[in-house]
Amino acid sequence: MIRRVPRGWLVAVFASVLLVSACSSVNAVNRPHNKAGGGKGGYKYKIAVVTHGSQGDSFWSIVKSGSDQAGKDMGDTVTYESSGDPNEQSQLIDAAVNTKPDGLVVSMANPQGVRAAVQRAVAAGIPVITINAGGAESKAYGALTHIGSDETVAGQAIGTALKEAGVKNVVCVVQEAGNVSLEQRCAGVKDKLGGKVTNLQVDNKNLPGAQQVIQAKLQQDPSIDGVVTLGAQVATVAEEGISGAGSKAKLATFDLNADVAKAVLDGKILFAVDQQPYLQGYLAVVMLTQYKSNLNVLGGGQQVLTGPTLITKENAAAVLKLTAGGTR
Repeated sequence: MIRRVPRGWLVAVFASVLLVSACSSVNAVNRPHNKAGGGKGGYKYKIAVVTHGSQGDSFWSIVKSGSDQAGKDMGDTVTYESSGDPNEQSQLIDAAVNTKPDGLVVSMANPQGVRAAVQRAVAAGIPVITINAGGAESKAYGALTHIGSDETVAGQAIGTALKEAGVKNVVCVVQEAGNVSLEQRCAGVKDKLGGKVTNLQVDNKNLPGAQQVIQAKLQQDPSIDGVVTLGAQVATVAEEGISGAGSKAKLATFDLNADVAKAVLDGKILFAVDQQPYLQGYLAVVMLTQYKSNLNVLGGGQQVLTGPTLITKENAAAVLKLTAGGTR
């Protein structure tokens, strides 16, 4: 079964209610924008998505799949741009604002770095929803709501599970410098592990190099008995690094892809924390459509949570079947 951590916030209920309401209210209300194809009645909204995702990162491919599918389901036009550099991401946000979209979806790995651009969008009267990262700053920047996982709670879930597995000395592998959400994850692990947690910086754009850094760290300190990675692609090279170092360290990771699901199923990864990126992309577009068409906002001033959920050996097979469709 899927193991949910404490404080389960009824995320599934949120999602179910939202999708049901989307099917009913979008068809029931007048959507006064471009009469040019799209949904029933020929109306269409233009939604811009600008994230901090790196090119080729499977996680962000899933987010994009979600936003694209929501655009098709809602009859909206959805554009997607991304850059891991906050200055470049800010430029992309400004460029999107200049196209006068009906709504904007933004992830904020470096909240301060994109603050001005997000606030310019809000000042221009564009409804903004933040996803994935930057939940703590989202409301202050003027966004309608934030969709994602509570990173500290997710880290605490891993820390608790590793403690139960007898792990005492963890290296937490950070693949994006300056990403506040990743730092929160490691802090959460440390909070609940009750042992030693050391952050290790690698570059997710250089996965072979990341493997070498992890392997060298394990060779340098044989007492390390746990490795936590903060992204699915880094988990794969961490697995190789552990093997190359001759280490018996247990591996756990945040985020999911087919390789991670199979490794969990095979017992090579202890578990993965899933934040359901497909829902982050999908719900953001649906919620902006609902806001534009009917002034609906979910969350009651709080974040709309899509995680965390633990993927373990018991439920990995079911999830693995879904990864081929690009939704998990």
